[in-house]
Order: sequence, then structure tokens, then C-alpha cells
Amino acid sequence: MSSGIHPKVWQFHTPKQRLLRWVGWFWLVALTVFCWNLMTENTIWAFVADAPRQASDIGGRMIPPRWGYLSELWQPLWDTLNIATLGTLIGVFLAVPVAFLAAGNTTPSRYLVRPLALLIIVTSRSINSLIWALLLVAIIGPGLLAGIIAIGLRSIGFVAKLLYEAIEEIDESQVEAVRATGASGAQVIDYAVVPQILPAFWGISVFRWDINIRESTILGLVGAGGLGLQLQSSLNTLAWNQVTVIFLVILVTVVVSEWVSAKVRQAVL
Repeated sequence: MSSGIHPKVWQFHTPKQRLLRWVGWFWLVALTVFCWNLMTENTIWAFVADAPRQASDIGGRMIPPRWGYLSELWQPLWDTLNIATLGTLIGVFLAVPVAFLAAGNTTPSRYLVRPLALLIIVTSRSINSLIWALLLVAIIGPGLLAGIIAIGLRSIGFVAKLLYEAIEEIDESQVEAVRATGASGAQVIDYAVVPQILPAFWGISVFRWDINIRESTILGLVGAGGLGLQLQSSLNTLAWNQVTVIFLVILVTVVVSEWVSAKVRQAVL
């Protein structure tokens, strides 16, 4: 009577397969060693060895935090929230038409318009917001406007990609039902496509806003305003107890924004 337990099945490898496996491991290890040597070619190992002592010294200077400096961070914090919020609004506003042009079931042309829309999405997602801010500061000068536009340009690709994927996953039977009534293309989108993607749209938008809160806190390092500008100033003057306060403000802001984002997405999805 069978006990229901299958015996072990041993998998044997031929000598050729074992040789190929060892050759593969050899080249993987060789590549790892080569990359490590390349990356550490200019490393000064005396500095690395001294790093724990330096970290301990800086950590000692960061405590206790200078709580009196907190009053000077409210305006930069407000600027950071404005950068993230306005940048998200700009990004979402521009991403919606790009998403409809990129989706295979709503694009007017699969061979011309759709590739151009996908190129916009890839370009936006490939360039970090910090690089966008660096370029914009050089073009339009330092300030909040550069940060807002940088966040907006970065958000287009993220929102448009997720949104056009949601558009392509809609229930086509609803589209066909509305189209069968003689509705125009705009009416089909309005009554059959938009209602299906609306929850995803709100979830994506709020999720991107949450991400932009994090990214906007460091844009000031390149002159785009907000908390990053205060952080850069404190680092330049070696005011480590002020840096601690800034870090704590950023942490609390990110935690609150994540909580708000989670609650909103839970409500709409």
C-alpha cells in the first residue's frame, strides 16, 4: 500500500553541464572582482578606517538638537509642501492626456502618436527630480518655481505609465456597450473609460504626492527651495544640532504624508 510519499528524485548533471556551471561561476566571480577594483581604485582606505571615529564625533555634535531652530523651519516646511503639491498637480494634469495617447486602446495612432507618448513617459521617468531641479535652477534661477516644475516633470512619467496600464486593463464590454448606442469617441471615453479608471487615478495621484513629499525635501540642496535649502545651509556651517532638527522635521513630515496617502488610497480603492 502506498504511503503517499514520493521518493526523492535526484537530478544528475552531465559533465558538460557541470563544466558550464563552473565556467559561469568563474566569470561571475571574476566580473565581481573586476568591478570592485574599478570602484575602489581611488578609495583612500585610511579615511574608511577612520570613518567610525568621524561618525561618532559628528553624532556627538548632533545631540542635543537645537530645538529653538524649529521656529525657523515652518516657512521652509510650508514651501516644501507647496513644491510637492503644486508639482504633483502639474504632473497629473500633463500625465492624463499622455496616458490616453500611450494606451493601446485609446491612442489615435499606434505607429506615430503612441511611440511619442511612450517616449515622453520614458524620458520623464529616466531623469531624477534632483537632476531636473539642477537643470531648471540653471535655466530659470533658484527658487520654488524650479522645484515645482522639477517635481511636475518627474511626475508625468510615473503617473502616465501607471494610468495608461490601467486604461489598457479596462473591461472592453462596457466600451462596446456605450459605443453601440452611437456615442462619439469623446463620449465613449467619458462614460465607459473614465468611470473604470477613476479609482486607480486617485490612488496613483495620491501615491505620487506622497513620493513627491520625500523628493521635495532635498531639492533645496541644488537651490530649489524648501527644507533642503535649510539643510544645505546648516551643513555648510557645520551646525550639526540644527541638522538633527531638520532630519526630525523631515521624518515627521514623511510619516504624516504616508499616513494621509494610505488613508486616501484605502478610501478610493
